[in-house]
Amino acid sequence: MRITTIDRYFVTLPFVQPIVTSYGALTHKMADIIVIRDDFGNVGYGELTALEYPDYIEETLSGERLISEQCLIPLLRDRDINHPIEVKTLFSKIKGHNMAKSSLETAVWDLYAKQQKSSLSSLIGGTRTRALAGVSLGMMYEQSELVNRVSEYVEQGYQRVKLKVSPDWDVTPVTWIREAFPELPLIVDANSSYTWAQKGQLQTLDELGIVMLEQPFNTYDFLEHAKLQKLLNTRVCLDENIRRLDDCRLAEHLGSCRSINLKIPRVGGLTEALDILKFCREHDISVWLGGMYETGIGRALNVQFSAMSALKFPGDLAASSHYFKEDVIQEQFTVDNGSIEIPRGYGIGVSLK
Repeated sequence: MRITTIDRYFVTLPFVQPIVTSYGALTHKMADIIVIRDDFGNVGYGELTALEYPDYIEETLSGERLISEQCLIPLLRDRDINHPIEVKTLFSKIKGHNMAKSSLETAVWDLYAKQQKSSLSSLIGGTRTRALAGVSLGMMYEQSELVNRVSEYVEQGYQRVKLKVSPDWDVTPVTWIREAFPELPLIVDANSSYTWAQKGQLQTLDELGIVMLEQPFNTYDFLEHAKLQKLLNTRVCLDENIRRLDDCRLAEHLGSCRSINLKIPRVGGLTEALDILKFCREHDISVWLGGMYETGIGRALNVQFSAMSALKFPGDLAASSHYFKEDVIQEQFTVDNGSIEIPRGYGIGVSLK
């Protein structure tokens, strides 16, 4: 296939309510919708989902836009490509900037699946027809508000809850949830906000029966995560650290974690994500699919990827209405009995409004 045109559309979607993390409060989602076309008129969709500020990782929306425009799009436009896995090699001369790479590479995957008259999930070997749904909550400071919100999601069928915490607000909200829902699978996400000196707080969280402690230490640390994992019964889960397969190999060698939050944009696209999934399966590392507050395009990609049988733990896959009142796609993702139906159409299975 020859990529003939690559268009980008800038969107801003207000969140239903602000999302509070250790980094601050998010009130809206800014993203770029990528639309690529081949010489036969087939269309592929991708999403540049980097955040506005370099607090999650160093990549930002404005920076990745620049790299896409100046470095990556010229490599892809008017290029003959036989298979999407070639895009990773094509982009390899550009160091880093995984989210910019992913936005284009995943659009090529969508386009290729449509050419093959296949859903993306079937193309990559997915066997599930429904994706396991989990929900992520920002920090909340009122007990009744937090417990009521969790209760709503439990009633809607979500199979697990993830709660954002920080060194200033951790044990109390987790205790509130545990008292109300002693058996609920609960992940605690620290977003790199703790230091080794605060390991005592993390050990207290360990005693509260959480299923995972996500990214307690800084983005580039593997050694202190390994030391912490030896102290805890709870699985340490790495997120920001994991940018490529080699990071998984290092984490496995050092014992830095027993679980990985896999985000397709953070690792540069679907090809690398599939390699990481294979490695984790072979080395008995629990892996689940994380999210970046994506619009419907990125969410559709995640739902398709969740058809992979190796993803045994519910990912960050909430209903469309959890984040946005209005989305960029015509379809709506809904949660029914703890799962989301995987679209059966070609590619990622959705269409822009």
